[in-house]
Amino acid sequence: MERIAVIDYGMGNLRSVEKALAEVACSAVVRVTDDPDEIANADRVVFPGQGAMPDCIAELERRNLTHVVRNVSRDKPFLGICIGLQLLFESSEEGDSRGLSILQGEVKKFRPDRLGAFGEKFKVPHMGWNSVNFLGEHPVLEGLSSGERFYFVHSYHVQPTEKQIVLGTTEYCAEFPSVVVDENIVAVQFHPEKSQAAGLKLLSNFVSWKGA
Repeated sequence: MERIAVIDYGMGNLRSVEKALAEVACSAVVRVTDDPDEIANADRVVFPGQGAMPDCIAELERRNLTHVVRNVSRDKPFLGICIGLQLLFESSEEGDSRGLSILQGEVKKFRPDRLGAFGEKFKVPHMGWNSVNFLGEHPVLEGLSSGERFYFVHSYHVQPTEKQIVLGTTEYCAEFPSVVVDENIVAVQFHPEKSQAAGLKLLSNFVSWKGA
C-alpha cells in the first residue's frame, strides 16, 4: 500500500490537507508526521504550511527536518503548498530569512503600489479566489483548464531565478508565479485542499503522478 507523508513542522492546519488527500487517495495511507525516517520512506511527500518563514525554518531545524526535506524533494514525487513553496527558495524578505535553497530565487513581499482595473486598492495579504494561467502541460495539471480558480492566502510570492520552472502565474498587484515545477517537485502558492473540485483534481493528479 502506498504511503503519503504530510510533513508536520507545527505550522498551519495540516488536517485539512490530510483529509483532502485521504479523499482522493483511498488506497493509500496518509500520515501527518514529523518523523524523518517515516518521511524518507514514504512513496510521495506533501510539504504544506502557513505562517512566517523565519518561524517555519526554525521549526524545521528544531525537528531535524531540513535534511530530509532536501533529500525527498529530489528522490520522489513532492508537492509544496503555500509556504511549502516559498521555503524551497534561497531567501525571503520576510524577516530577511534564509530558505532551504532547493530552488534558486527569492521570496518577495507584495507591494500594492498600483490600482486595479476598476481603481480598487490591492490588499495584503492576498486572500481569496483567483485564477491561475497555465504556461504549459504537466501530469499534475491534467484535466484542469488554464484560468482555473484556486484559493490563496499569502503576503509574499516567489521570484525564481530560472524562469523555465514557472508553470503557472496569477495576477495580483502584478503577475507572480503560482505553480513551479522542477523534476520531482511541484509546488503551488494556493491551497488545493481549500479549492474545492479544482483543488481535489490537482491532488488526485499528484497522487497518480510517478514523478520525473
